[in-house]
Amino acid sequence: MTTEGEKTTTPADRSQDARRTAKRALVGRLSWGLADQAASSLSNFVVGVYVARSLGLTAFGVFSLAWVTYGVVLNVSRGLATDPLVVRFSGVSDASWRGAVVRSSGTALGVGAVIGVACLAIGLALGGRVGLAFACLGVMLPGLLLQDAWRFSFFAAGTGKKAFVNDLVWGVALVPAMVVADRVGSVAAFVLAWGASAAVAAAYGCLQSGIRPRMTGARAWLREQRDLGYRYLVENVSLSGASQLRAYGLGAIVGVGAVGAVRGAELLLGPFLAVLMGLSLVTVPEAARVLRQAPHRLGAFCLVLGGGQAGAALLWGAALKLMPDRLGELVLGDVWPSASQLIVPVALSVTGAGLGTGAAAGLRALGAARRSLRCQLFASACYVGGGLGGAVVDGTVGSAWGVAAATVGSSAVWWLQLRSALREHRQNPIPEVRTS
Repeated sequence: MTTEGEKTTTPADRSQDARRTAKRALVGRLSWGLADQAASSLSNFVVGVYVARSLGLTAFGVFSLAWVTYGVVLNVSRGLATDPLVVRFSGVSDASWRGAVVRSSGTALGVGAVIGVACLAIGLALGGRVGLAFACLGVMLPGLLLQDAWRFSFFAAGTGKKAFVNDLVWGVALVPAMVVADRVGSVAAFVLAWGASAAVAAAYGCLQSGIRPRMTGARAWLREQRDLGYRYLVENVSLSGASQLRAYGLGAIVGVGAVGAVRGAELLLGPFLAVLMGLSLVTVPEAARVLRQAPHRLGAFCLVLGGGQAGAALLWGAALKLMPDRLGELVLGDVWPSASQLIVPVALSVTGAGLGTGAAAGLRALGAARRSLRCQLFASACYVGGGLGGAVVDGTVGSAWGVAAATVGSSAVWWLQLRSALREHRQNPIPEVRTS
């Protein structure tokens, strides 16, 4: 019996309060994801603009070749180390998370060490500006990959604030490093400055987490996660490898300057890509949570995610198209005239990628590695074919339009596969989450 003035709490009220609390937690995690990626992408944007203005179109093309190579290695590390971590250890107990992070971060460090040695050897054999840039990249890879592993580990634990702070540390360390590199005035110096500042953040990540990566745990991690890890490896490498093949092929067909022009156009989309990549840090963990708590809402969650990103990309592309040449030259210097011709097709490419990201997050959350691998292999083949075929037909501009058509078309395949995977999950809901 209640007295006058007291308010009873019904089960419906408690359920509504729980939903509001869950929504606030979701918004908080998404906000930290955006903030973290804003810090990371701002650093990358500053590096790209600094190199473009300091060294000119051709040297910027050499730097871009090293950059896309790093992207391939980064995706190897994510496929083997952090993607399985995010899928299977998001929202688990602290003890389970820490044990998994020890092994997954050790795996990332091991990938950096092994591929770094190979990259160093290849760079020394090549010689010249390109070879020296690759050799320096090889030295820096362990620190770069470990720093990225901390970011994903923190988001899996739902502590995106730590990832944001870690990227801020990288950005702060980058400032004096870039000043020194500018005085040296070479591509290799900029690669070393970029990698050394990442190593500082990687070391700080050990202090933040209280975890010391164990490379000796890499073998156990790879064995435990082999059903997802190797499929994600192929999927990720096909994505970044396609980008690398397109860059190398474009350089061979049109010239190294064309690679710099494409990278310049991508830099113009940097602020939006920061949003896209920031969301990607948290979309898979959040989709996994939606799958556990309200599986019937996963499709709608992915649709809102993908549609929102696609719409934002179109708006950003339109804003760039209206940007005056004077402002573009202020940002990219001599790279602007070539990059400005690619704004429309590059913006359409990002629109297609944003649309497909929603479906990709759903497939990852479902643990549908075979379906996501199938989609990514198809998308990568279209990307390379469109990019190089377009380059043969109409040079750099043709390559950009070929990639745009391939990316938009591939997004439809992602959504078809997600629809099939959701239907299968409703018929046979087998959980993919592990807690040990």
